[in-house]
Order: sequence, then structure tokens, then C-alpha cells
Amino acid sequence: MLGTLTAVWNRVFAVLGRVSMYRLAYVALAALAVIALLLSFFGLVGPGPLELVVTLVVLAAVCVGVDAAMQRVLGLPWRIESSLITAHILLFVLRPTLELTGVAGIAIAALAASLSKYVLAWRGRHIFNPAAVGATVLTLLSVAWPALGSSSWWVGTPAMAAPVIVLGILLLVRTEKLRVITGFVVIAVAVAVVRTAAQYQSAGVEVEVLELLWPLLWSSPFLFLGAFMLSEPLTLPPRRWQQFTVAAVVGVLAGWPIPVGDITLGQERALLIGNLVAFAFAVRTAVRLTLVSRAAPTPTVRELTFRVHDRLSFVPGQYLELEVPHRHTDARGTRREFSIASAPEDLPQLKVAFKDGSSTKPLSSYKKALAVVGEGDRLAITGVWGDFLLPKRDAAPILMVAAGIGVTPFVSQLRHARLAGQERDIVLVYVVSDAAELAYREEIEASGVHVVVFCRDRPADLPPHWQWARGVRLDADGLLRVVPDIAARHAYISGPAALIADLAPALERARSITTDAFSGY
Repeated sequence: MLGTLTAVWNRVFAVLGRVSMYRLAYVALAALAVIALLLSFFGLVGPGPLELVVTLVVLAAVCVGVDAAMQRVLGLPWRIESSLITAHILLFVLRPTLELTGVAGIAIAALAASLSKYVLAWRGRHIFNPAAVGATVLTLLSVAWPALGSSSWWVGTPAMAAPVIVLGILLLVRTEKLRVITGFVVIAVAVAVVRTAAQYQSAGVEVEVLELLWPLLWSSPFLFLGAFMLSEPLTLPPRRWQQFTVAAVVGVLAGWPIPVGDITLGQERALLIGNLVAFAFAVRTAVRLTLVSRAAPTPTVRELTFRVHDRLSFVPGQYLELEVPHRHTDARGTRREFSIASAPEDLPQLKVAFKDGSSTKPLSSYKKALAVVGEGDRLAITGVWGDFLLPKRDAAPILMVAAGIGVTPFVSQLRHARLAGQERDIVLVYVVSDAAELAYREEIEASGVHVVVFCRDRPADLPPHWQWARGVRLDADGLLRVVPDIAARHAYISGPAALIADLAPALERARSITTDAFSGY
């Protein structure tokens, strides 16, 4: 069963990975806006058609205008997708209106949301979800000036539940946050059921739990809050257990709002508190880098060595998000994720590697921009994330399966183990098209681990602990043949999502499966 789920998950991820998470978030929100507009003609959502259109135009104009002005003043690349995402989220959180005072309140919320990215920030990284800030500012102002309006979360209606779930799941699969947000929804709904039941009981009214469960699930904003706001990568901590903790905090506060004066710690305020918890886990900051050198470990692999100028910490196996600002971006935007190929002991030097474009596929706009970055040029890391980490117990037997450039997180882990003096029982299965594509061969050889190579031709001068899988195709059966003790090992696989899906039947026999899928640059 686990193998089947892993296979399905990675096949879907392979398709979604062709679009950046930011572009996918914008497209999903735009689709929700169109659906809401259609439903409004039939009176199935609160706002009317003209209210929706006018509100979105005002939100988009203010968010785009403020972001463009601030990014120009600060010399930052203009990210119009970020502006439009904020505008669309606010559309579903605020109360659309045609009244002039209400429209002014909407503009104020958009202004506060956009400014928060630059004012409520720490060393280049915003701390709070911008839309939550905008909605909170408007709610606070509405205490003194009720005509300005406040947050309404009208998206929490049965007619919008199915679209939110479908589009939200697509986004969560792409961002690999489905489990975290599912945990949030479960906690928020459970707490809300307990709270509502307690209220009925105090009023002397008996009610069935199921009578409370379904309305709270389909008619509450929890689904939207989780899928499109809590899941924002820039305001989540790097480790999954930390993300679950933040999800639990937000779930409890959203499910049982705490009154503070004339307002409550409702949806957006609960998220802001969760953002603070996330910030406490890991003080996020944009880390500046200078390109030191370029190298070509194989005919198609390119390695970049950077010098880090700010404080940075990572665990071997984690990945970073590298921003390369450029014009005329394609659907995947200006940011890409790279597994770190160096060890923590190498800091302040940091290495990443990627596969160069093939002659049959056009280069992405990102790769074209990265290709012209010269030595001495500065870039920035927007964050470090990931749970592709080896067991803390050194005695745990490990199976590593790497396809092509997917070997980079293993190189970091093997180098760290060697420098730290750790001894581990590791088998590395390394899949490449031909022997010339064996990257980081010297580093892997120095680690002393047993290596099984899958490639068309026999690699020259194989070390004694290396094995060429002659005539064996790497599929589930082939993997079981070369690693007969897989059931005793913790399996880690890094490579294209399609390969992970193919190997899932064999990997499910392992003690555990940890995957690190990628979809190209």
C-alpha cells in the first residue's frame, strides 16, 4: 500500500513540478476567483458579481502598485505573481463591496499587506503572511470605524468547498505540504466541534457530533486558510516536525477563537501567531552569496561554488532555494530548489550542482540566467528546507538510491559522515546514462561505502567496493537483486519523480522510505 501511494504521489508531483509553486498558487487562486464569479450569478456565494470584480481590481491595483514602488526603491526584482497572489487571497478573506468607504477599507488592507513584506521583515524576509496582516489591520481599524469593513472569510461556504479542496490539494502536493495542512484541518475542525458542542451544552441544547462536524468542515474557512495561507513556504520553519507544531498552534487558535476586547484571535490572527512561532523556530533571512567558481564534474553536470556572507546552518540532505532575478521569466519563475552538495563543515563555502540543458529540450529562462552569472556576482538564498535526513542512530543500515544529479544530497551526507568520523552501513545504488556521468566519484570513493553502478558501459578503474550491475535494468526487480537485504535498510531515493514511482514496489519492502523528488530546472 505504501509503495502504491508513493508511486501515485511522485507521478502527480512530476507533472505539477513543471510549474513553479508561485505560478501554480496564482493560477489556482485565479481559478477560484472565476468559479466564485460564476457562482455569484446564482446567489451561491455572499458577494455579487460586480462586488467581486470591483474588489479584485482595487486589490490588484494597490498590491501591484505598492510592490512595484517598494521593489524599485529597494532595488529588488519585481515579482508581480507575489502581488497578485496577495490580492487574490484578500479577495476571499475580506468582504467585497461597492460602498466607497468599504472600498477604501479594502485598499487600506491591500496597502498594509504589501507594506508588511518590507516593514515587518527580518534581513530581507517577511515574517508574517501579508494577506493576514492586511486583514488584521482592517479588522483593528473597523473597531473605531465600522464602515471600513473587516475580514469576513466568505470563501468558507459549501459552494466553494469542492473547488478549494481540489485546487488546494494540487498546490499542497506541489509544495509537499499536504500532510502538514491535513493535520491543521483535522485539529482546527476537532477543536471547533468541541467548542461548539460546549456552547450548545451550556445553553442546555443537546446536539449530535456529526451535526456539528459537516457544517464546520464545509462552511468554515479552514480549508482555504490551510491550503493557500498557512502553506506559504516563506513563513514556515524548515523542518517537518516544526511545521506540524505551527499547524497545531494555528489549528487550535483558529478552531477556538480567543476574545481580546471587541475582536477575537480568529483565522488571520491565529495565522499571525503561527508565523511568530515559525520565526522563533528558525530566524529566516535572505542569505547573500558570491559565486566563487564554476566546475563541470561530468559532461552534463555543472557545479557552482559560492561563498556565504551571512549566517547559514543546514543539515546534510537539506535543500536551498536560490533566486536568480531575470526578465521574461517562464512559468517556473526566478527561484529553484537545489540540494546542497557540500557538508556543513565546508562553510562558508557552499556547493550546488545541476544538470545542464540537453540539446533536445529548450533551456528554461532560469537556466539561461544562471548560465550568465559570473564569478564575483552576488545572488541570494531565500531559505533552507527539507527532511531528507539520515537516521540519527549511526547503526541503522541505509540504502541510498541516486539517479544522475540526484546524488548531490548523498554527497553532502557522505562527506559529513567522513569528516565527522561516523561509520555507517550504507549501500549506494547510483544510476547514470553512461560511466562519464558519474559525478563526485572521488568524494564517494573516499567515503568507503559500497556502491552499485547502473549504466550502459562499464566504468573504468572501479574501486574494490564498487560494483557494475552488468546487464541489470534498474526497476523494482533489479533493485531487489542487487540489494537483497533491503528489508533491513532505511531506503532513501533521490531523483526524478517518475523513477521513484517505478521503484516504489521494491522500496516498500524497506524499513522506511524517504524520497527527494525533483523535476528539472
